[in-house]
Amino acid sequence: MRLTRPLLAVAALALALAGCGSGGEEAAARVPETAEGSLEQLAAEVRCEPDIQTDADEIRQAICRNGDGRFVLATFATDRGQREWINGAKDYGGHYLVGRKWVAVGEPKVVTALRGRLGGTLEEGQDHGAGAGQGAEAGQGAGAGGHH
Repeated sequence: MRLTRPLLAVAALALALAGCGSGGEEAAARVPETAEGSLEQLAAEVRCEPDIQTDADEIRQAICRNGDGRFVLATFATDRGQREWINGAKDYGGHYLVGRKWVAVGEPKVVTALRGRLGGTLEEGQDHGAGAGQGAEAGQGAGAGGHH
């Protein structure tokens, strides 16, 4: 995949937003059917006013903030484009909530809380930090790939 500057920028932003931590176990206990829709529709579902950063044919992305915290929300024109973006972004670390043609990126507690409203699958990027052994409560190890 050829990463363009907007894609690299969102990956860097995702890394900056995705800090260490855990929580949101209650939200993980009940996962609704995975939401679908436009960036604005998904943002409305999680009660945030999207600050659009990229508005292109293949990807739309926004910074969002709600009661759960701050996160990046991105929608994609194709499933393939989404998967290529995720695979490239995971090299930067981060925590991802993945739906069909959309991704939310943020701290673990934020994406876990969002999952309680949007459904989806939790995935993790590569952990390059000093706390690589953290996250054992979810059965995660250092350098673990996607979790379903």
